[in-house]
Amino acid sequence: MNALAARRRHPAAIALLLFLGLALVGATYSLFAPKPAQAAVATADKVADGKALFQANCATCHGISAEGTKSGPTLIGVGAAAVDFQVGTGRMPLSAPNVQAPRIEQIKYSQEQIDAMSAFVASLAPGPAIPDQATLETEGDVALGGELFRVNCAMCHNFAGSGGALTRGKYAPALYGVEAKHIYEAMVTGPQSMPVFDDKNIDAKGKASIISYLRTVETQANVGGMNLGNMGPVSEGMFIWIFGLALMIGTAYWLGQKAA
Repeated sequence: MNALAARRRHPAAIALLLFLGLALVGATYSLFAPKPAQAAVATADKVADGKALFQANCATCHGISAEGTKSGPTLIGVGAAAVDFQVGTGRMPLSAPNVQAPRIEQIKYSQEQIDAMSAFVASLAPGPAIPDQATLETEGDVALGGELFRVNCAMCHNFAGSGGALTRGKYAPALYGVEAKHIYEAMVTGPQSMPVFDDKNIDAKGKASIISYLRTVETQANVGGMNLGNMGPVSEGMFIWIFGLALMIGTAYWLGQKAA
């Protein structure tokens, strides 16, 4: 008993108990923590094809191993979703140096080539995966999506997704006609000036609801007449100043001529 009590009082006993406690907590968390959605495992051939495409078309700016250069950032850890968004919307490769990469309708690569480059970048380090079809087909709550969009997105993209100006020549693009996949990828990767909205900020249901809200706004009939681009009071005020003021001046001139 005396020997056991002596061991309990040993200075190393506290450190040992602390280590065991931390190990137990870590093991428990790894078992019960929610697992993020995993992308489909890419084949070695697809990764090899993607590497060849990357080195032939992207390495000038992003480096041979995607480590980044003075002309382009590192792509290690950005995930497949970032590549699919940037290349799939025609923003990459850049047509010319500019403060912001514009969306281009005529993309340079086929979806198969984009998938291969995405697989290569994803093989370098973990990152956001391309959303699967089941995720994109999740039915969203339009009312919830509108609330989330107005709180998190409207200050840049406008309440109706019409886009808006930012600082130093940058802008938030309009969201009309954008694929649901690319809207989802933009939220999880945060391209250019956009912040990242991962599942801790907006979960998958919330993202689906935002997409449903944007689709509703885009397709619903405008019962109020001309929407003037849904740009809000600025465009409406400009319309009144230009056309309303011109109408009043014209009317005053006509009345003056008639009185004479």
